[in-house]
Amino acid sequence: MGWNKVAIVGVGIIKFGELFDKDWEVMVEEAYLNTINNVDKGFDPKDIQAAWIADCRPGAHGTQTIAGVSLVGNIGLAGIPCTHIENGCPTGSDGFRNACLGVASGVYDVALVLGAEKMRDKSTAEMLSLAAQGHPVLQRGETAMTMFAPQAMRHMHEFGTTKEQMAMVAVKNHKNGVYDPYSHYRYEITIEDVFKSPMVCSPLNLLDCCPQTDGAAAAIICRADLAEKYTDKPVYVAGFGMGTDTFYVHEKEDFTEFVASVRAAKQAYSMAGIEPKDIDVAEVHDCFSITEIINYEDLGFCKKGEGGKFIEQGKSDLDGEVAVNPSGGLMSKGHPLGATGIAQIAELFWQLREDVRNSNGAGDPGVNEKRQVKIRKGYGLQHNVGGRGISNSVVTILTRNK
Repeated sequence: MGWNKVAIVGVGIIKFGELFDKDWEVMVEEAYLNTINNVDKGFDPKDIQAAWIADCRPGAHGTQTIAGVSLVGNIGLAGIPCTHIENGCPTGSDGFRNACLGVASGVYDVALVLGAEKMRDKSTAEMLSLAAQGHPVLQRGETAMTMFAPQAMRHMHEFGTTKEQMAMVAVKNHKNGVYDPYSHYRYEITIEDVFKSPMVCSPLNLLDCCPQTDGAAAAIICRADLAEKYTDKPVYVAGFGMGTDTFYVHEKEDFTEFVASVRAAKQAYSMAGIEPKDIDVAEVHDCFSITEIINYEDLGFCKKGEGGKFIEQGKSDLDGEVAVNPSGGLMSKGHPLGATGIAQIAELFWQLREDVRNSNGAGDPGVNEKRQVKIRKGYGLQHNVGGRGISNSVVTILTRNK
């Protein structure tokens, strides 16, 4: 069963945060250097035959609007093919998906996929105005919060999900983020802290939300049969899927699930030849606390309507049935759109190799390893959902099993 035609042999991230001191090009270069310098057996950049750059809103940082050209020109790769990917919140994971297709097709042996996003160079008001661009009537006033908050209200109404259960997601992910040197926010919070934080859009408070964050991440992939040249511990791409839903919110038939995620997950599990119960660790899209609860259900970790109980019973803790967001997730680590999916891939790479202690981040390795998950069956799942109307999702399944 399974696919396993593509292997990941190296990953790299920069510390996420409000990086006003670093422009887009510097973030890209640092993530790239972190990646090539941490391939186990060494890496020659001349081996890279093609690159994919994931950047959701290149015009938003004010300095760069043609991301692909910038990538190859600024990091010494001028001359190779380079493709720019933009696909809403799953931009990074879709960049990774397309790079895998490039290698699996046999056209390229080795490829680089890199994601970066500057979210803080413009004011919050300016970023919201960019996000709100669209149909002048059907999408008037539409922001991420006004799309996800109604999902929370409906889920609470139909299944009895509580604000306490949603707050538990934030508490868990902030606790995990303390052990991740890459995270934007590295402090613990309580349920009371969530309740006391300002209301943003009922029923979600400020600490139910992920922050606006700058960041970059990269990965080097190759044909699976070439992986041993670079490492004795490759991680393979077992499967992936991409699903879509209606573009406009008013056309949705169900506000208690993300149809795009359900479709993407079904494709990924089928390609990998596994079931949700085989997943040891998952990095999922927790842009808001309710999103992670719905993700549990959409990805098959529990039955529909039981996401609130899943978090309450500790089943998504580091030592739970499936460890969800050991990195701290978007809520603690941050959500630089183009980098998010690739950073999730990087976390799973370290987790599946049981090598979190040696992840190439700043900080005490002893702190790093506190988020190491016990790997039993050897599979990890990565997930993003978003886009206008929450209309697209990418799910990737990785494995250390050859």
